[in-house]
Amino acid sequence: MCLIITALAAAAATVVWHAKAPDNRNRVGTLALMYWGAALMWTVDSIFAARAGEGFFDLSLSDALLGIVVVLCGIAAWALMLLAGKRRG
Repeated sequence: MCLIITALAAAAATVVWHAKAPDNRNRVGTLALMYWGAALMWTVDSIFAARAGEGFFDLSLSDALLGIVVVLCGIAAWALMLLAGKRRG
């Protein structure tokens, strides 16, 4: 479930990034890249889990909560990056 949640967040951030492409003030592209990196990490983890005999998608509640925590951590890291940029600028 964390793969699904992170991939949806990555797709949403990418759509916002392309919609706001001329205005790069909020650096939404960086947020999108963080989410795509996390989605790639979960994809590799799912491939290895499937090769070990487990299911490709883990649809448990704990895995969904992990996906939500990852998305929230991405937003927090992005917000800190924006705040640090505004302090210097």
